[in-house]
Amino acid sequence: MYSKLKLTALLILLPLLNFAQEKGIDEKINDIVKPAVDAMGEVFFYKPFAAIGFEMPLVVLWLVLGATFFTLYMGFINLKGIKHAFQLIRGDYDKPEDQGEVSHFQALVTALSGTVGLGNIAGVAVAISIGGAGATFWMIVAGFLGMSSKFVECTLGVKYRKLNDLGEVSGGPMYYLSEGLKRKGVGGLGKVLAVIFAILAVGGSFGGGNMFQANQSFAQLANVFPVFEGKGFWYGIVIAFFVGIVIIGGIKKIASVTDKIVPFMVGIYVITSLIIISVNIGHLTEAFGEIFAGAFTASGIKGGVIGVLVVGFQRAAFSNEAGVGSAAIAHSAVKTDEPVSEGIVALLEPFVDTIVVCTMTALVLIFTGYAHDTQGMTGSALTSAAFSSVLPWFKYVLLLAIVLFAFSTMISWSYYGMKSWTYLFGNTKKMENLYKVIFLAFVVIGASASLGAVIDFSDMMILGMAFPNILGLYFMSSEVKADLKDYFKRLKSGEIKKFK
Repeated sequence: MYSKLKLTALLILLPLLNFAQEKGIDEKINDIVKPAVDAMGEVFFYKPFAAIGFEMPLVVLWLVLGATFFTLYMGFINLKGIKHAFQLIRGDYDKPEDQGEVSHFQALVTALSGTVGLGNIAGVAVAISIGGAGATFWMIVAGFLGMSSKFVECTLGVKYRKLNDLGEVSGGPMYYLSEGLKRKGVGGLGKVLAVIFAILAVGGSFGGGNMFQANQSFAQLANVFPVFEGKGFWYGIVIAFFVGIVIIGGIKKIASVTDKIVPFMVGIYVITSLIIISVNIGHLTEAFGEIFAGAFTASGIKGGVIGVLVVGFQRAAFSNEAGVGSAAIAHSAVKTDEPVSEGIVALLEPFVDTIVVCTMTALVLIFTGYAHDTQGMTGSALTSAAFSSVLPWFKYVLLLAIVLFAFSTMISWSYYGMKSWTYLFGNTKKMENLYKVIFLAFVVIGASASLGAVIDFSDMMILGMAFPNILGLYFMSSEVKADLKDYFKRLKSGEIKKFK
């Protein structure tokens, strides 16, 4: 069987690598998939209220409405749960005998590694270059609301997870959509939504969670060190090698790497941001005043206040993926017998990703003047220029951060994609290994080709995961609310005890 697997891997891997090297292959692939990209774009980015000047794409509106509903329905769990979330990730309530594979902290950083990254570095710059400083305010609001979506989906992820005889966990929207809706008497709908979600997650893992990361991290490397220009194939081989070492070990290995990389890379970025913010600490009140004023008095910005709101909400949704359902797959592996506790831990993700990291990026852009004069730059180039104007060596720090962000995102999304793949094709070692081989091949392709339409297609698949996921969350929100009420009742009475 192992020999057959190796042969299958080679049959898949060699043609894909040849494609990556073939001149013009990116244009050929773009021509093939462009019609599908355009068709998906017509649906996902349809603007139902454009006639009244509210040009928010349907998928972003779906995410925001869901987050707003869950915030209100769960009694502002995004505020009420923060203190307890920090107690949980410290391990205060950990019980060694609980089933699962990783700790609360490891589950959190594994999920964070899939979201913290280019969205924080490039996404904020895009938002500000289009919507001005006021876009930051709406990013913060969207991040705050998204905390509730994360709570609901990750609570359900643990509640409906499956454990095999080896103690290995499979969980996420595929399972709570199929099993949870079956309990509600709409099992047929649940099965359909679960399959749709899994298909989209597999496609998203190959594209937005893989090729895009490899492609953009190599672009930054070639920008800082031009000698690497044109050598994306070999960069992809190196990255694929290290990604392969990690993902072969499964979620435990992935968690053991991310719980070191994520705090390190976020720490580097935050410390560098704080250096610039501390130098300008006297202007901090003024900067926040500009962010608040710009959110409601957006003169000169296309679409005015509505335009700024749309930009801020859209970039936040793309950055923290709250409501997409991907994080629920990682959180399902946690060691706990209390699903609500992991949902509370998960609400910290949008807090760190959007409210903390994105706000720091915005403050640096404002303090350095690049929020007002972009000099024709956008994305990571604008962020790099802003930081480098104060700290000339920052471009090297940013390169390190982007490579680490990309690496951690790839290993996290490999897990998301693999769990979705095995849900569709069978939870066997053979199918897991087959997926890993294909995934590593796409790392090389992403680094060595400009697969624009393919990446756009895959990014839309990631966003598309929100449609079946949030629909299912609406159906099951009442049981999550009941579980939440019961959990806090037992916590208050002392039935749920601290172990540290």
